[in-house]
Amino acid sequence: MRPASQEEGGHISGLRDLKRERNRVLTAETAWRLFIERGYDNVTVADICAAAEIAPRTFHRYFAGKDDVIAEPVRYMGRVVAEHVDAANPELSDVAVLRGAMHELGVFVVAHTQWLSALRTVIRQSSHLSAIHLGVQPEQEQDLSAALAARHAGSGEPGWRQRLLIAYAVAAFRIWYDDYLLGALTDPLARLDEMVATIGATGASRPDLGGSSGRD
Repeated sequence: MRPASQEEGGHISGLRDLKRERNRVLTAETAWRLFIERGYDNVTVADICAAAEIAPRTFHRYFAGKDDVIAEPVRYMGRVVAEHVDAANPELSDVAVLRGAMHELGVFVVAHTQWLSALRTVIRQSSHLSAIHLGVQPEQEQDLSAALAARHAGSGEPGWRQRLLIAYAVAAFRIWYDDYLLGALTDPLARLDEMVATIGATGASRPDLGGSSGRD
């Protein structure tokens, strides 16, 4: 029997990764179904494993615990913004990049309304999860501030200007997110664009705010 070539080995590894990700998604879907049916506080990891027909050690290959399952959509929302910032044209201003990132995040929310509405319901029904903030998390805000600063050569660590810009954009998104899930918006993405457009009206769009670390 001949040894697998590098190309074949890569193909096998890719199939394994695909299978692992598929199983991970199925496990998460099972957990979410139980959370919705019984309430988050009334579901254990053992319940999830039994319903998904997997061993506890298999569950822990995918998730640290059931809290980690809840955090999945929140982490993904953070990645949507981070990937947009990282891939943005370096000639665009920080304000323009953030407006685009918030729009992309809005597109994700609209496409996954059912999932995120379920998340909101599960969180509200749980005393344990009541402190969770939907959308971009505080630690993700720090990473995004650093990513904005990294767009400018020699800017060093993010200063208060980048941090304020991120905080404003995230606050606008959270207000929109609440209104959207309440069904209060007839044209949600247009409203989101209108709201994040106000970032430029704060003075945060001045050229000197995007290119320096803002430590003065």
